[in-house]
Amino acid sequence: MRILLTRPEPDNARSAARLRARGHEVIMAPLMRGETLKVDFDGPFTAVLMTSANAARAAVAHPRFAALSRLPVFTVGDHSAEVARAAGFAEVVSAQGALHDLVRLVAARFAQARLLYLAGEDRAGDLAAELARRGITVETAVIYRAVAATALPPEAAQALGTDQLDAVLHYSRRSAATLLRLAAAAGVVNTLLGLAHYCLSDEVAVPLREAGAGRITIAPHPGESSLLDLF
Repeated sequence: MRILLTRPEPDNARSAARLRARGHEVIMAPLMRGETLKVDFDGPFTAVLMTSANAARAAVAHPRFAALSRLPVFTVGDHSAEVARAAGFAEVVSAQGALHDLVRLVAARFAQARLLYLAGEDRAGDLAAELARRGITVETAVIYRAVAATALPPEAAQALGTDQLDAVLHYSRRSAATLLRLAAAAGVVNTLLGLAHYCLSDEVAVPLREAGAGRITIAPHPGESSLLDLF
């Protein structure tokens, strides 16, 4: 199968390698790039929360990383947990799912606590509000942003323009919306909509459904292994 992969780096290369190992052809076209932001926060905190691997990468450059790295970390999924461990966080626990799974995990661990959420500028759901309803105080620190590409990468535009693709993998709602917007600007959106679209979750698929994509498949579990097992 010929697959378009639009994740930010370095995750894009990692996912491409997994797909190629399964015998697929992959065109890599990162549509977002992470940008670390300067942010400060109060404390003390009992633990750190993350819903993206980009948060762990950005935290390494923070002046208070040494202190943060000694706190327990709770992540939304296994990939973010893996990146947090590699970054130097000593104690990391994965909720192995989506935002609601992280809320349940944290609520089960803490009756009352003050937690630090290292967040992105754009995010789905309101983790702090969900935990506040359970009596847990969360300070949200926006430590990175995802910057969207302004045009389709040339290889992706060519592949779409010459009907060289079978499918697209989608890992976030924003990247799916960005792909649709850039494909429309390049005059290849109809070709894009005709491809098979594999999405990490129902939320990720929303822009595709709204645009009229007909072949959408949702991973049974919001993790990359579950998504890749659809092939």
